[in-house]
Amino acid sequence: MGRLAREVAVIGIGQTRFDEHWNTTFRELGIEAGYRAMEDAGISSRMIDALYLGNMSAGLFLDQEHISSMIAEVVGLTEGQVPSTRVEAAGASGGLAFRQAILDVASGLNDIVVVGGAEKMSDVPSSVATEFIAAGADQAWEGLFGATMPSLFALMARKHMHDYRTTREQIGMVAVKNHRNGSMNPLAQFQREITLDMVLNAPPVAEPLGVFDCAPASDGAAAVVLCDLKTAKDLSEKPIKVIGTGQGSDSLSISNRPDITSMRATKAAANRAYEMAGVKPKDIQVAEVHDSYTISEIISLEDLSFFEKGDGGPATERGDTSLNSLISVNTSGGLKARGHPLGATGIAQITEIVQQLRGDCGERQVRDARFGLAQNLGGTGGTAVVHILEVV
Repeated sequence: MGRLAREVAVIGIGQTRFDEHWNTTFRELGIEAGYRAMEDAGISSRMIDALYLGNMSAGLFLDQEHISSMIAEVVGLTEGQVPSTRVEAAGASGGLAFRQAILDVASGLNDIVVVGGAEKMSDVPSSVATEFIAAGADQAWEGLFGATMPSLFALMARKHMHDYRTTREQIGMVAVKNHRNGSMNPLAQFQREITLDMVLNAPPVAEPLGVFDCAPASDGAAAVVLCDLKTAKDLSEKPIKVIGTGQGSDSLSISNRPDITSMRATKAAANRAYEMAGVKPKDIQVAEVHDSYTISEIISLEDLSFFEKGDGGPATERGDTSLNSLISVNTSGGLKARGHPLGATGIAQITEIVQQLRGDCGERQVRDARFGLAQNLGGTGGTAVVHILEVV
């Protein structure tokens, strides 16, 4: 795995609050995040060479396809016919859009690129949203037989508990930690702490997972501005360098994987990103990992090599993943508390890492953060994207 042909940096970030935005349209969310990122970067729309947009399914949620053209229009990029591309990979749509933007700038084709992610999920009933989200798994081999996304992650949880003695309490502690972090994030959907008893006694969703083990269906948008490092140093006082990016794929159905307690796509993406960045897992101070379900964070901690296989649960119980501990994980509140508008999630992870590396996170700030990692998953791990960023 070689290095990027040209060094790339983030110079601007923007995000809406993740919530149920009943009175705000998809367009308006995209405009808000995009203009915040451009203002943060100190650029105008005339300086943008290309746009990438992560979105899982505006077609299902909004009956609107071809959103790349729609967003380009509302943010003022159609006058110059700026190329706009939609990227889809279920819950990893945002992370994959960010990766495409990195490769674009690194190739030298474009100098300044905006990458955004957006989803509006509250316009349909929760039961319908659950059905649509299940489209990120294998509809023919899983959905046809009644499997939902929560039930598939519940199978992973039960197998992990069986094989590694991971306890229900350890899984629940992921939610407690992430809600604690989310309580300090003004853009999080849930800004209230919860207790372990609340998690364990919540209504069941798919045993052993309950309501507090599942990320919400959210509305929201996030955006970042990328450019080559030379331009970044001219435009920004605090550019954050992208030093590693990796992507991996696996079978869509978990029944075709040799081990459902691990996600091979994450391992592959992480190894490629670590190699490109020239860093090791122990070098990372802050990480945003994909906790669409609490068990996903535990599995991801192990697949990213932050902890040995089977130690993700005990590490959470020991507090090793708490703020300013061994590694600070999901300081934004994660998908669990910050919210999970599918296409926006991967970009929101980047905005949090950039804020942390800038030192702009206030009471949830990680001390002396130099390296940050973001891991974004599609479906049950059919796609995984990992990015590593560094303070310049």
